Amino acid sequence: IKPFWVSEEKWRAWSMLITIILLSLGSVYVSVLINKWFQVFYDALQNKDYLVFKQQLWRFSYLAFIGIVIGIYKIYLTQQLQMHWRSWMTEKFIGKWLRHKTYYHTEQKQLVDNPDQRIAEDLNVLTQHTLSLTLGLLSSLVTLFSFISILWHISGPLSFTFNQHVFTLPGYMVWFALLYAVLGSLLIGWIGNPLVKLDFNKERFEANFRFGLIRIRENNDAIALYHGENRENNS
Repeated sequence: IKPFWVSEEKWRAWSMLITIILLSLGSVYVSVLINKWFQVFYDALQNKDYLVFKQQLWRFSYLAFIGIVIGIYKIYLTQQLQMHWRSWMTEKFIGKWLRHKTYYHTEQKQLVDNPDQRIAEDLNVLTQHTLSLTLGLLSSLVTLFSFISILWHISGPLSFTFNQHVFTLPGYMVWFALLYAVLGSLLIGWIGNPLVKLDFNKERFEANFRFGLIRIRENNDAIALYHGENRENNS
């Protein structure tokens, strides 16, 4: 991961990444403004205030427009950065694979299975998931700290009695939300952990299958000459 971000492409890559981060922060800010808009809008409906109601409709229209523009441009820049990163890594790995007959020694010693699949697909998965997970984590943390004060304000304290003692839990909805998030994350990790090995085996089997089909295309003359269709089908 690191070589790309310190390579000759670092200035372009970092400028795109910083722009994406700023767009993510802007998207969260728009979400906070829309959250506040809901309160004013429904208060206007409850109070039958037509002037405020009309103003809030116009306000929502430009907030929604700004949010859509930010979201589209963020997706565009993220995909551009991912494609640029993948292209750079693919070029470097193909160069290493072909240098000093590495492709020959790897195949003869069976050091790595399906290196072509790893270069073609695994680099795509690496770049795509690295960006999505990193930017998703950043956006989630900013959203958490942005909305936690709002949730704390509207939830208020919760009082309950236990063993003849009265306890007060301030901002109880915040604590319930955090508990829900932690338990959900642990449950997802427990369920998803076995899937890592299954996904690895799935990729390996699919790569072997594609290699077998390509081998039939490359050796079509010999297979047709010796009537080896049944043997190839059984293999």
